[in-house]
Amino acid sequence: MEKQFFTGVGHVEDMIFLDKTSDGSFTSGKEGVKAIFTPYDRKVEFIAFDDKTLCNVKSAMGYPAIYNVPVSSYEGPAKAILMDLDGTSVHSESFWMWIIEQTIAKLKKEPKFQLECEDEPHVSGHSVSEHLQYCIDKYCPDKKITDARKLYFETTEYEMKEILEGRGKPGAFSPAPGLKEFLTEVKGNGIKIGLVTSGLYNKAIPEIISAFHTLNMGDPFDFYDAIITAGQSLQKGQAGTIGELAPKPHPWLYSETARVGLGIEEKDKASVLGFEDSSAGVISIRLSGFQAIGLHGGNIHASGLDSLCLKKYDNLCDALPLILGR
Repeated sequence: MEKQFFTGVGHVEDMIFLDKTSDGSFTSGKEGVKAIFTPYDRKVEFIAFDDKTLCNVKSAMGYPAIYNVPVSSYEGPAKAILMDLDGTSVHSESFWMWIIEQTIAKLKKEPKFQLECEDEPHVSGHSVSEHLQYCIDKYCPDKKITDARKLYFETTEYEMKEILEGRGKPGAFSPAPGLKEFLTEVKGNGIKIGLVTSGLYNKAIPEIISAFHTLNMGDPFDFYDAIITAGQSLQKGQAGTIGELAPKPHPWLYSETARVGLGIEEKDKASVLGFEDSSAGVISIRLSGFQAIGLHGGNIHASGLDSLCLKKYDNLCDALPLILGR
């Protein structure tokens, strides 16, 4: 299909064009709607008008939201960068998909249960509850999300303790190639760095601590200018936070890291880049009003979202000339 240009989104090529949104709220060619299109993973829907584009972020938990897609640009050198954790800074997606698999195996009482290859886009890049709900709908519709969450956090707590004590699943967390050199160069040039993850605190923080320990980089809380996670999990005896229903591809994690964590004002948005390997993350960055840099190896290409990335790279260090304005 010939490339088409839409406000806020830019040139679109690898998308599925629809007659209506999934909820029937918008129809292509009616009431000013120019086109409706969705990535291959169908997690969001774009509704394009002549002067704007809306993004309908769907929800497996029943709480969708519609956002305006801001027009974004980039002018180097950067004043700040926003870094995703899983798959971008640390390679751990296979581990967390394994945790989901273990959870469903326990829920079904089938120790040999395995996810299918086609499940991957639905069990990575979104919230824990959405991952689990997808699996329940497909594999055990008679089970409850509350029971799945309980098993998930019990499994996670055990495995994280094993890893931090030097045991656990081998190769669970490994720093992305060139991470130390990349972060050191960026920080050495006075550029602020924010770490952003849809992962809950109890799973995300051991990841980055483990990676920094491997790289002999000290305490990540001292290194990063801001770290924003999806918050605390809701478990008996402790308060949870709002991260389960507002993760990527919603804009809030990146927006909070930039505006609150790094103090980025509206006038400086064109001096900020977000780094992601997932389709949900790319959309989150764009809905926050920043340009996105894609990392090969995730599901950006498979989801049809290459066109939403300013650039795509194999290695973080390949992006340094763009960041530094050289």
